[in-house]
Amino acid sequence: MRLTLLSSVIIAVSLTACSASQPPVLPSKGLIASAPAVKPAVPRLAVSDLQRDFPVDSRTAEQFPAYAEQLKEMARQEGIKEATLTRAFENFHFIERVITSDKNQPEKKVTLDDYLNRRVTSGAVSTAVKQYDANTAILDRISQNYGVPQEYIVALWGLESGFGRYQGKEDVISALATLAYEGRREDMFVKQFIAALQIIDDGHIPADQQLKGSWAGAMGQNQFMPTSYLTYAVDGDGDGIVDIWKNKADVFASTANYLATEGWVKGLPWGYEITLPAGFDRTIEGTKVTQSKTLAQWKALGVILPAQANLPDNIPLWLVVPEDNRGRVYLVTQNFITIMHWNRSYFFALSVSLMADNIGVRIR
Repeated sequence: MRLTLLSSVIIAVSLTACSASQPPVLPSKGLIASAPAVKPAVPRLAVSDLQRDFPVDSRTAEQFPAYAEQLKEMARQEGIKEATLTRAFENFHFIERVITSDKNQPEKKVTLDDYLNRRVTSGAVSTAVKQYDANTAILDRISQNYGVPQEYIVALWGLESGFGRYQGKEDVISALATLAYEGRREDMFVKQFIAALQIIDDGHIPADQQLKGSWAGAMGQNQFMPTSYLTYAVDGDGDGIVDIWKNKADVFASTANYLATEGWVKGLPWGYEITLPAGFDRTIEGTKVTQSKTLAQWKALGVILPAQANLPDNIPLWLVVPEDNRGRVYLVTQNFITIMHWNRSYFFALSVSLMADNIGVRIR
């Protein structure tokens, strides 16, 4: 009896020890799923991938849909929502006339006189003055807020879109994708394509409207490229919408914000036409920072300014020598350089500056 009892105790202790060494049995709730396999990261697409898969020299219109699918994937990787892509690609298509327009830009040598005579006409200046008169309150407020004179805002408005009349009717998404596919400036147009989708994605375009613009993708009454819209476009009247297509307050404020952000100096003229002495070394002209000199330095080189010139002594000034059959030369300030940020052309910057001068004389 004692042996039997001792044996029972030993067995019980042994069973308890075995039980303690085993993991507890969990209540059954079905099979426990294993951790999901981690999917390999999808490599980010770049323009170099497009150029590898679609060599620029051998692209055909038939390949465009496949190219567009890669553009769409690039947009997804940039965070563009699927609903935005569905909407933007609803009427998406290759636009042959966009390629034609890009290839057929004027090759004929245009003189400064030709350019200015087409752009800064007496009729354009008269219309600009009428537009200023019709929008004085808005323009004055925005000019005060940003430190940019009204005449420059109006001049850019007129030169870019004919005071809002010519904004372009192309589907911007299709146009930019087409220009990217052309391959001449693929990096730039892919960047603009993604930015255009971002504008839609951010809710700036009403759901029942398409994003419209020029064949080159410029948009609205101030013809902003998509990246410029995202960077500089602002709400000019406090309605919570940034509409550079129909809302003049937004157009004017966005133009002024661009100039102010890019370095506009309040109260400074753009520059003056000047006279150079015989034998002057014109190769020192240019708009790089290192090519600027003070007024005293330019005068020491023989530069002659007009009597009405009013320039501070301590600011950087640049010598600008456009291709001109009449040999005109200009000494310009930071404000001229700022206008060139908008469009890096001497002819364009001079047309804006001279038109602003003509408007300013008539509204002051």
